[in-house]
Amino acid sequence: MSIRKLVAAAATAVLLAGCAGTPAPSGTPASGTPSAPTESGTLTVITHDSFALGEKTIAAFKAETGYDVTFVAPGDAGTVVNQLILTKDAPLGDVVFGIDNTFAGRAIGAGILSPYTSPALPEGAEAFAADDTHALTPVDYGDVCVNADTRWFAAKGLAVPRTLDDLARPEYSGLLVVENPASSSPGLAFLAATVGAKGDPGYLDYWKALKANGVKVVKGWTEAYTVEFSGSSGKGDRPLVVSYASSPAYEPATEALTSTCFRQVEYAGVLAGAQNEVGARKFVDFLLSAAVQAEIPESMYMSPVDPDVELPADWKAHAARVDAPIQVPVAELGAKREQWIKEWTAGVIG
Repeated sequence: MSIRKLVAAAATAVLLAGCAGTPAPSGTPASGTPSAPTESGTLTVITHDSFALGEKTIAAFKAETGYDVTFVAPGDAGTVVNQLILTKDAPLGDVVFGIDNTFAGRAIGAGILSPYTSPALPEGAEAFAADDTHALTPVDYGDVCVNADTRWFAAKGLAVPRTLDDLARPEYSGLLVVENPASSSPGLAFLAATVGAKGDPGYLDYWKALKANGVKVVKGWTEAYTVEFSGSSGKGDRPLVVSYASSPAYEPATEALTSTCFRQVEYAGVLAGAQNEVGARKFVDFLLSAAVQAEIPESMYMSPVDPDVELPADWKAHAARVDAPIQVPVAELGAKREQWIKEWTAGVIG
């Protein structure tokens, strides 16, 4: 273990070891007026509905802090942000996990978060920051990419497409299934990828070409991957699907098209008006601990932001490495996301 890792681990241990009443790091709430952080014996964690950590891991956090921890999962990342904004004056909980970079700008702009800089943040993880407000702490990331069923293409004697432009070519007509960006996080990430690659309004012309080439749109990832995709257990009839660069680690006869990828980053944040701000900060630190970071790939199928974490063998062997993902600034995503979804819906769904 590196010296940096030992220091980070030690810092996290100190933060988690105390019972209720342990002095917390000083901070400045959203109002800008320094004050002592709140604390209580309970901690309410708001997450998206894909949050999954082992019972032993959660039990360890409860034992180390003494908190009575409750998890509330209103829905996907978009639903979580919407609920937190609607309940801003009476917060649903103390800390949130699962806001991603497609919704980060909206969450920050709505003032639902309190700034916090975790001493457990790994070196280099600052590169995943949403902005410079420290309202959100990066925890994990995943590259949303088109995945291909390589066996299907080999059987047909057809080359696997490589680029976004390839997907609109006649030989790939009727082969691609995507998720609706209005109802799916991967769907929204792929829409962002097309905006980043083709520009605004150029992305609309690209989607018109995909529509003319027979793209199929479904509600969410589960239906797209496990029902429509030919390379999964569902044995659908579409050999191209929007999924993740990590998906081939679990479906070795597939591959991710790395030039189509958009990097999705998931964050944790202390909620403004939290009843247990001390506990919220401890939970953010907990998500950055070595134990949790190591568990993330197998439990939530995302990559940890800590570069020192040893990835599972299947990931090393089969998950795609994306060196140059398509990117769209968080501020632009926040400002134009709804406009893009509305335009996409009108142009693709009609």
